Amino acid sequence: MSTTRRDFLKVTTIGGVAATVLGFDLAPAYAQTQALKIARTTETRSTCPYCSVSCGVIIHTIGDKAKNVKPQVVHVEGDPDHPINRGTLCPKGSSLEQDILNDRRITGPQVRRPGSDHWEDISWDQAIDEIAHRVKKTRDETFIEKDSKGATVNRCEGFAWVGGCTDTNEFNYLVGKVVRAGLGTPYYETQARV
Repeated sequence: MSTTRRDFLKVTTIGGVAATVLGFDLAPAYAQTQALKIARTTETRSTCPYCSVSCGVIIHTIGDKAKNVKPQVVHVEGDPDHPINRGTLCPKGSSLEQDILNDRRITGPQVRRPGSDHWEDISWDQAIDEIAHRVKKTRDETFIEKDSKGATVNRCEGFAWVGGCTDTNEFNYLVGKVVRAGLGTPYYETQARV
């Protein structure tokens, strides 16, 4: 039996009239539908991390902001005040909440040692120390003071830097100074131009 649209409207209208006549109070149901799930949340504006478009997102979290309480993400939507996306999000940006709440999400540093078949968790201090040692070792091994013509170049071709779309202008400015002047890296790119 296939139900037509007209039959559906007749049944729902008759059901609504019957509920009213029999004395069912629909006010609590209407009130529940009017309350938004984001009514008591804190809005945090951010940038979608997926591509170089840099769409603005609003992340809604519930939490009492106590010291040891982690806020819970309940909703993610496009930022209507953002000049790039004006409130719209692509399918990847729309699924951002699922990525944040994924129980398999990695929230700390991990390392896979040479010859190993698994990743191991390490502390942030250990990760920073290992990165610093490897940067120093690579710079020492690949630093070029003079080119083939004898001109001073002071560059390190063993590094490259790729910035992300969520990086701020200030962060990119500081990274540019460190990577170019501090490390001597000529290979500097940003995801926004890729």
